[in-house]
Amino acid sequence: MRMTEAMRVDRRGRIGIIEFCKPKANAYDLAFMDELNLAIDELNADTSVTVVRVQSAIPRFFCAGADIKVFGENDTPTNKLLVKQANSATHKMASSEKVYVAILDGHTLGGGLEIALACDLRLGSNDNYLLGMSEVKLGLMPGNGGSQRLTRVVGVARSLELCLSGENIGPLEAYRIGLLNQIFTADQFQHQVDRYCSELASGAPLAIASLKRAIRQGAQMNLSEALALETELADTLYDTEDANEGFSAFSEKRKPAFCGR
Repeated sequence: MRMTEAMRVDRRGRIGIIEFCKPKANAYDLAFMDELNLAIDELNADTSVTVVRVQSAIPRFFCAGADIKVFGENDTPTNKLLVKQANSATHKMASSEKVYVAILDGHTLGGGLEIALACDLRLGSNDNYLLGMSEVKLGLMPGNGGSQRLTRVVGVARSLELCLSGENIGPLEAYRIGLLNQIFTADQFQHQVDRYCSELASGAPLAIASLKRAIRQGAQMNLSEALALETELADTLYDTEDANEGFSAFSEKRKPAFCGR
């Protein structure tokens, strides 16, 4: 485990953990984003990790986005550097071979929602918290990929409504529109999240990485190009040790033990 003033980086078997711990609301500044980039680089380089949980140790908050007080006091070049580092972090998560899972049981606002949207999956509790893009109320707009990733998750009309109004929604509405992949009861949240992530991490790492690439890249291609990419990636898996293990486990009626080769 490695800890800094803003976050904790840990591993639990095949699961990596990035946990925000910057009081009072995980509002980020340039130092926070520098640390997040380092944490992502560290876990992306770890071949034993298949799934990365991005979560918060701060009660009632996942991340409130950029620290507005600091942002307002910074000069424009400093703020542009902050946005550049935030874009770097979100790009590294989205393009990683690992599956990034945002664990949301507290307010997830502005740049905090942009971090969650860069993750592949979002798990929420049904507790009392809000999600939203409020930048327009400051005379700004999302700058860390939020408007584009939100649109790809919930569609053009809903994304426009959320971004233009700057209004926040609760977790039940977020689940209804597809912003949350799963929603669990607050009293069972951590148990359900642990089970979900453990099951995900038990999958075949090479197949998981190929699936993520096929779906994310394929979504930006026309159908014929996307199908060619799928075929290319599928062809790389047939002769792997994991494929052999998968077939053997199926025949022997046991749970497979994948090794990532």
